[in-house]
Amino acid sequence: MKKKKLSQAMIFIILFGIVSLFSDMTHEGASSIRGAYLSLLGASAGTIGFISGLGELIGYSMRYVFGRITDKTHKYWTMTIFGYILDIIAVPCLTLVGENGWIAACLLLVVQRMGKAIKKPAKDTIMSFAASQEGAGKSFGIQELLDQIGAFLGPVLLYLVMLFKTDGTTFEIYKTCFAILLVPGMITIIMLFVTKYKFPNPEHFEPEPKEYVPFKMKKSFIYYIAGISLFSFGFIDYSLIIMHVSKNFTSISTGLVETSSIINSGTIPLLYAGAMLVDAVAALFFGYMFDKKGTRALVISTIISAPFSLFIFGFNSVNAVLFGIVLWGVGMGAQESILKAAVTSVVPKQSRATGYGIFECFFGIFWFLGSWLLGVLYDISIPLMIGISIIAQILAIPFYFKSSKEA
Repeated sequence: MKKKKLSQAMIFIILFGIVSLFSDMTHEGASSIRGAYLSLLGASAGTIGFISGLGELIGYSMRYVFGRITDKTHKYWTMTIFGYILDIIAVPCLTLVGENGWIAACLLLVVQRMGKAIKKPAKDTIMSFAASQEGAGKSFGIQELLDQIGAFLGPVLLYLVMLFKTDGTTFEIYKTCFAILLVPGMITIIMLFVTKYKFPNPEHFEPEPKEYVPFKMKKSFIYYIAGISLFSFGFIDYSLIIMHVSKNFTSISTGLVETSSIINSGTIPLLYAGAMLVDAVAALFFGYMFDKKGTRALVISTIISAPFSLFIFGFNSVNAVLFGIVLWGVGMGAQESILKAAVTSVVPKQSRATGYGIFECFFGIFWFLGSWLLGVLYDISIPLMIGISIIAQILAIPFYFKSSKEA
């Protein structure tokens, strides 16, 4: 019995997944300590929430502009490579920031998100060409699985750095962590050029339509945008989560003596690594579910993940925090894989980068507004912050149902 060979489309999906793996090792490794690093540099909770949200706003809203440019020029690889280089280089540059240099650090984080804005519409579009041959949910689920393996390995790498670098201040240790992330960053760029060399024209995977189909905002697409916007508004950024954990669960002076051996400054990256591992499994699971049930898969994932903020911020318990982070990972994984697959299924090939740009623009605006508001509320009323987070996510569910019925 002959073994079934992988198709060229699947080989492309896996290669691009490996690019994403090393890319996520770089910037998700940085994300695992970003909140604690900004706090160490002097940024307040409100500032961290604002900058996290602003970065996401730029990273998502500008995708509409670069999506339009990509559709007009068809320079898929040019946009992807330029965006990746900007995205990758900004991370190790954080090691150059001086003490109390939170403003410079914030600017670098914004630059990193701009790089992501440039690359994402082009990257997701050329991925969608191959995904159209293999099943959109499955394909983006596989890519997200590899992506999140990198997001798991990045924080683990930083944990090992912190474990072996025992000399120096916390600030110096963090600077070393950002410098080490240059290694997976360079591998990302190398693998990106290898993939381009092997597949110079990935648009050939998907046949050209017989006639031009202009982009049109279908009702199912509009309802889906409304739902995912509410979801992103209520989904608390990890920077705020890790700032909360680092402030409240790493000091013996808090009275939580039993937690000091489980969560400390050295193990903080492992929390994010664990969340990314959950994200990876959830992405693959809900990606397959999307191919069978459509956007209703998001209803299930939202019900599961919505109460994460209650466990992380509402209980003075390490076990509750760990459970909450698992739920957060489920929400991230589901929306990452299904978000991309849904656009592939409703937007025609010629204007798909624009479709991605419009969709992610709304996502980013509401992520920014939610991150800013929830960051401010953290300093005013944590119970109110928890309530708004959960309610916003639950309110997304009726729109998912409407989207599913209109599809």
